[in-house]
Amino acid sequence: MSPSETERPSGAGSPAEPSPGALPAVAPQLRALRRQASLTLEAAARAAGLSPAHLSRLETGQRQPSLPMLLALARVYGTTVAELLGETVAGRDAVIRAADMEPTAAGGWTYWQAGAPGRGMQALRVHVPYGSQGDVVRVHPGEEWLHVLRGRLWLRLGDSTQRLAAGDSAHFDSLTPHRIAAEDHDGVDLLFVHTLLQSPTAALCLGPTPGDVS
Repeated sequence: MSPSETERPSGAGSPAEPSPGALPAVAPQLRALRRQASLTLEAAARAAGLSPAHLSRLETGQRQPSLPMLLALARVYGTTVAELLGETVAGRDAVIRAADMEPTAAGGWTYWQAGAPGRGMQALRVHVPYGSQGDVVRVHPGEEWLHVLRGRLWLRLGDSTQRLAAGDSAHFDSLTPHRIAAEDHDGVDLLFVHTLLQSPTAALCLGPTPGDVS
């Protein structure tokens, strides 16, 4: 269920509520993470299932967020509830082992997280099957970098179409209309890095979303 501004605390000391001592850090942290994600108040509120007015009150400390609200906002900003509460992340591993990468399938594409969550960039290993979403054009804030590991890729950027083979890379502004398609029937494998923290992994190549064009 999406959090709404009609939610009220379920009772003093309830496990569903963040501790009162943590709340003073929430308001400025919410605002800072939204700006870091390059989201307007309206866009962030819509993605989290809140009204812009309610999110504004959370960011100014006039309202206290429930745990469901914090979870929703953490997903939107690509971070954790701990970071929203201003807690420091101790001992975050710099190395991601292949055995620890769990595949996620969405829209025919397969993703493996190749970077740590909550960073300014998100890194993925991606398999793009032949004929899957090759007609979806996307436009969104941020930057993208991709590197072809195996196979051949058609990359359309604006009015230009480029063919990339294994070893080729591309780095572009995501506000440029773009789309990706595998040339070979075996698909194409990519390394993919982006700065769009507010997008869940499965939404990166699924579309169109409200900000996309087709």
